[in-house]
Amino acid sequence: MRDKWSSNLGFILAASGSAIGLGNLWKFPYNTGSNGGGAFVLLYILFLVIIGIPLMLAAITLGRKTELSVFGAYRSIDKRWAFVGTLAIICGFIILAFYSTVGGWVIFYLKSAIVGDLSTTDSAYLNSLFDNLLNSPIELLSYQFIFMIATILIVLKGISGGIEKASKIMMPALFIMIIIIAVRSITLKGGIEGIEFLFVPDFSKINMNVAMNALGQVFFSISIGIGTMITYGSYLDKKDNLLSTATLIPVLDTIIAILAGLAILPAVFALGFEPTDGPKLMFVTLPAVFSSMPFGYFFSLLFFILVLFAALTSSISMLEVAVSYFVDEKGKKRVPTTIITGGFIFLLGVPSSLSLGAWSFKVLGNLNFFDLYDKLASNILLTTGAFLLAIFVGWVLTPEKAIEEIESSKIEFKLAKIWSLLIKYVVPIAIGIILVNSYIDFIKSVLGIE
Repeated sequence: MRDKWSSNLGFILAASGSAIGLGNLWKFPYNTGSNGGGAFVLLYILFLVIIGIPLMLAAITLGRKTELSVFGAYRSIDKRWAFVGTLAIICGFIILAFYSTVGGWVIFYLKSAIVGDLSTTDSAYLNSLFDNLLNSPIELLSYQFIFMIATILIVLKGISGGIEKASKIMMPALFIMIIIIAVRSITLKGGIEGIEFLFVPDFSKINMNVAMNALGQVFFSISIGIGTMITYGSYLDKKDNLLSTATLIPVLDTIIAILAGLAILPAVFALGFEPTDGPKLMFVTLPAVFSSMPFGYFFSLLFFILVLFAALTSSISMLEVAVSYFVDEKGKKRVPTTIITGGFIFLLGVPSSLSLGAWSFKVLGNLNFFDLYDKLASNILLTTGAFLLAIFVGWVLTPEKAIEEIESSKIEFKLAKIWSLLIKYVVPIAIGIILVNSYIDFIKSVLGIE
């Protein structure tokens, strides 16, 4: 018998955990800092409502209607579209290969926080700590291996016994920890400047580039194109309310992103740091920020536990996409399939881990392995998968059949006509704009054009 979520709450927490990851905790604050603050946040929320939520509903509905893995979901309705499921599985492999690299960094930094190595405001020391990690192959691969083992152990237990149980612990803990850090950050002297930057929009900052970045943040944040929500939706009970579920997941995802902004930006402003430091915002700037605060050791430790939980709730969902394919479509046993698949992804991630240090050579254009995995998955496969999902639900499955599935739970979909219009026209056009820009960016990188 196919596994099911034991409760709708379990599904919501697991699905929210899948969406809530490293992108929320450093990319959202970084994007906000780089794109005009409140203006970016305003556009982000607008795009979430008109694009993110309709797409989320489409994915979960397709999954529950078919009760199959992402590959089987497309194939069962139209065999010609099975390739979209294949793209999603490949995308999951590649994303988890480089995501586990960063997951390994997080475990290293959690260890460093525990032993007190991050209790300093010396940016030169913190930069050298990060650089030394990237140039230590054994350490890099060891921590990446530990991260993958943790991911595998959770997925081994299945949906209700593994992913759901882990999410029920990690997600509430994540919320509590980020609220504590946010409260501390906004109460710092000078923190009000960061709050105003986050919430008071300067409309003069809005331009096409800011709009594209806000749309991209929504799109990548909810990670629809990877097939996770279709796979997770396939384990839902027919009585579960799809409308409230599909709305709540993006809302929770956005709340965490806003809380991450509140946890980081007021502290960064109050203590005179730069909010546009990209990856180093998490691994160099923030440890210095925490060390500048009273009880800095405690908040640094709390933050990296939080980041690890966010990373794991996303990684288990990516591994489940691949595992569910082999279990559902090939009739394989969950335990050996999970171990073999996780092991293969770890090996696939080895070049990614080493490419920022020992193997820093370019493999394609101006891309090293880490950048190649990132751009191929995020810019090409993820974007293409989400675009094809919108086309599939809007024109192949049809909104009428999707609405029938939604209302089978004895609920009335009052906004059905608006959703149909969005999923058939607005969402594909919006994602299509991102898709064109993503392909252009990827081609330029491959050709070595800056």
